[in-house]
Amino acid sequence: MSFFDSEIVQQEAKSLFEDYQNLMQLGNRYGKFDREGKIMFIQQMETMMERYRIFMKRFELSEDFMAQMTVEQLKTQLGQFGMTPSKCLIKWARPWSG
Repeated sequence: MSFFDSEIVQQEAKSLFEDYQNLMQLGNRYGKFDREGKIMFIQQMETMMERYRIFMKRFELSEDFMAQMTVEQLKTQLGQFGMTPSKCLIKWARPWSG
């Protein structure tokens, strides 16, 4: 079975995408949040970023050819902007840490 055929991988990808979309919609109102709301939002973002980091680590650890190609393509694309997957997650978090 291919890495991408795994039901677990498909479910987590779908869940991550939906959660990301929901948080981005919520984040549009970030400036109107009270202090507690901002803290909750940041915590939700951190939780989602950790889930994404784990999801990407599965790609890296997989022996599946397509998973490895996906990792290499991501590294190449990010490298064009002077980024790595790790740096990308850090920069992604910065807008919400202030």
